[in-house]
Amino acid sequence: MPLNSTPAGIQPSPEPNRLDESDDLAAPAPIESGMIQSRYGRTPSRKRRDRRILWGLGSIFVLVLGAWVLWTGLDGASTQIEARDIGHTIIDEHTVSVTFEVALPVNRTASCAVQALNESYSVVGWKIIDLPPSTLYNRSFTELLRTTDLSNTGLIYECWLT
Repeated sequence: MPLNSTPAGIQPSPEPNRLDESDDLAAPAPIESGMIQSRYGRTPSRKRRDRRILWGLGSIFVLVLGAWVLWTGLDGASTQIEARDIGHTIIDEHTVSVTFEVALPVNRTASCAVQALNESYSVVGWKIIDLPPSTLYNRSFTELLRTTDLSNTGLIYECWLT
């Protein structure tokens, strides 16, 4: 038999190293063996463990969130104090009268900081006032405040329970 001859009945391929055209269109099937699955961590026991970890983390998150909501929501028992400015009167270059109203729990003491500001919003007077306990919830106070310069306004800065 000559070298370039083919057996009887078989057509020679135009390109000897080329596969049949139908082989070009077919994609190779993925190899899904247990060894490959375990190599990449896709075993059934790994899936169960991951699912348990996710459920555990979700449960911890829900518990922490619930504890925070209860802690902040039931903290309504904490006492609140509110203060608001009523008005001010500039008496002279170094004195201002500040009138304010405070709402605080009955029979509790508090302290308030009163300030005087000039036209450039700099503090020119400051005083801390101690408020005695009372049976009234809302109380009004008027306080004289000494200033270092001519003030433009007098107002309450902050109040807190003592």
